[in-house]
Amino acid sequence: MTLGNKLGITDAVELARVEERLSKARAHKLFSSDFLSALRAGGFEALASIHQYLFEEVYDFAGKVRTENIAKGNFRFAPVMYLEVSLTNITTMPQSNFDEIIEKYVEMNIAHPFREGNGRSTRIWLDQILKHELKRVVDWSRVDKNDYLLAMERSLVKDVEIKVLLKQALTDKTHDAAIYMKGIDASYYYEGYTRYKTQDFDSAITEDKT
Repeated sequence: MTLGNKLGITDAVELARVEERLSKARAHKLFSSDFLSALRAGGFEALASIHQYLFEEVYDFAGKVRTENIAKGNFRFAPVMYLEVSLTNITTMPQSNFDEIIEKYVEMNIAHPFREGNGRSTRIWLDQILKHELKRVVDWSRVDKNDYLLAMERSLVKDVEIKVLLKQALTDKTHDAAIYMKGIDASYYYEGYTRYKTQDFDSAITEDKT
């Protein structure tokens, strides 16, 4: 089943291609904008704003809490009837140190508040919290895809593995464009989107500024 979209695309492969191109171009623009700095790090509203920014050209539901139950494999994410309460609780979770921040990230993953694009928007949200609280971000290009996916799957029971994996990839180069762009490419790669690289959008950004 193809997700409803603003573009009227009915082919799933074509929709994935267009979604990757449009949303990755938006993710590219995020780095040079003041958009993230204006958001309150760690709140659900910040995540919703990030999701809307990335996907508003593709989906009507960009930034909106899902209204149906969803699952991945045998795991069912937070039921819709408890989702609003869950998101309020996650927003108020502490985030003063690395362990607390990752615990908050794991809970947001379990909530999975959107119909699509949860992982890509939530990893940006996580980096925003780390940058705000610890002056660090994850260098996602140093996080192996399979290791990450397995650690996130196991984090539903125990979060030690994902904490170790991400802690090893922390960097204080929070304003490094190359690390950010490689991180976006890695984040999309985790979800199977590999057609475009962030460098493909460099010329478009330059043209916008001229």
